Amino acid sequence: MKKYIVTKIEEGFYGCEEASPKVLLTLQGEGEKKKLECEEEWLDTTGIDEGKKVVLGDKNILPVVEVVAALILNVDREVFATERGYGAYKGMWEFPGGKREEGESSEEALIREIKEELDVDIAVGEKIYTLEYNYTDFHLSMDCFFANIREGKLLLKEHTACKWLNKNTLYTVDWLPADRELIKVLEEKL
Repeated sequence: MKKYIVTKIEEGFYGCEEASPKVLLTLQGEGEKKKLECEEEWLDTTGIDEGKKVVLGDKNILPVVEVVAALILNVDREVFATERGYGAYKGMWEFPGGKREEGESSEEALIREIKEELDVDIAVGEKIYTLEYNYTDFHLSMDCFFANIREGKLLLKEHTACKWLNKNTLYTVDWLPADRELIKVLEEKL
């Protein structure tokens, strides 16, 4: 999936008075420059702005959301999974983690997010996969790492339930759509 940076947003051509106001986006990718027109109202709802990363979906431009996920393993090679307690995907299962902040490495983000969500300190291990997935209104780019608990006791602060899953029980929960792809990769590593 090719990612672009929005380098410029300018007023587009309006045509007739009944038409929605348009804007013209200039996108820069690896050795490639594109110009695309979209509705100003749509642009306002996506959070796309100059300097932001985007991908071109089948029918639209999707903002890139960069996140990290921890595949926390115990001594029995079981992986820790959590049930979302909020948002549109409440009740579905995921691996803990969250959004990367500006200037933060994936490893730093993962340590911070796990401390915030689960109140434990982790040791970040091998990066096993970068998941690229198009949801309806955004593109998810998720760096996934094995991790171990260094200190603390797991405490759910944002999730409603948790489970330790092994290779045979990975499919016993209702995973988020993007995480289903990650399960296939994880299955080979457990």
